[in-house]
Amino acid sequence: MKYVDVDGVGKVSRIGLGTWQFGSTEWGYGDSYASGAARDIVKRALALGVTLFDTAEVYGLGKSERILGEALGDERSAVALASKIFPIAPFPPVIKQRERASARRLQVDRIPLYQIHQPNPVVPDSVIMPGMRSLLDSGDIGAAGVSNYSLARWQKADAALGRPVVSNQVQFSLARPSALEDLVPFAERENRIVIAYSPLAQGLLGGKYGLDNRPGGVRAGNQLFGTENLRRVEPLLQTLRDVATEVGAKPAQVALAWLISLPNVVAIPGASSVEQLEFNVAAADIELSPQARDALTDAARAFRPVSTLDFISEQIREKLGRR
Repeated sequence: MKYVDVDGVGKVSRIGLGTWQFGSTEWGYGDSYASGAARDIVKRALALGVTLFDTAEVYGLGKSERILGEALGDERSAVALASKIFPIAPFPPVIKQRERASARRLQVDRIPLYQIHQPNPVVPDSVIMPGMRSLLDSGDIGAAGVSNYSLARWQKADAALGRPVVSNQVQFSLARPSALEDLVPFAERENRIVIAYSPLAQGLLGGKYGLDNRPGGVRAGNQLFGTENLRRVEPLLQTLRDVATEVGAKPAQVALAWLISLPNVVAIPGASSVEQLEFNVAAADIELSPQARDALTDAARAFRPVSTLDFISEQIREKLGRR
């Protein structure tokens, strides 16, 4: 495993574990998963050197935090545990109350990394960040982070906090590479981290899905799996396959290896089984040549998915055509 040291958080594994699915009915995981597979996944992650475990108060309406805290057991205070507050009425007393509620569900006294889950479109960070600063001053959290912030808003949050906002968790993958343009250079320059969620684009980068094998469930609404986007993404997937053959790995592992080869980037793929977790963690051992990394970066930047409006129009046309 590879690591990066983050002020206030500690040693962060370059591949962590995202736990959105823990307790979330939209992913089809019920109580038996929580008491069985989820616990086994967390235990195996710890054994493999994973230190970054990411959750949020809205994942399963608190269930993810409870499941994760229970599964971590005595290790829960020794890892880089991260959670998020959804910024509804994000005033200092509310932030304090909800951080304490998350800490209780996680069974910890201190949350190493506490993040603002979304930029609030109405309440500015000059109002939000004093609450985070109070948590830092009291020692209830180790560091403050944000999620889904643009670079400009990240910098405003930084100024409002009066100390570094150490992380920004964003959708980032070979299929969604926009963080390359500004967030990654900023993180490298300012010694922050970018946390990549959905690093495999919900399985698209594994090469499993195509025009003749569409995903169902939650993934069915992801525009990346639309007909035109599946056509457009093929050159990127072929580059992934070529590099995977070169390094003796699978395309999804190469997609993760590319992310963590970037400066100050960590990835938090989810895992529905111990085997999937082991598969993801193995990507940390893959060393990409500069040529392979550049080829992947070029292919990622060349991929131009259709707009959301065009995807919706495509879906309507396809549904009408089937009648």
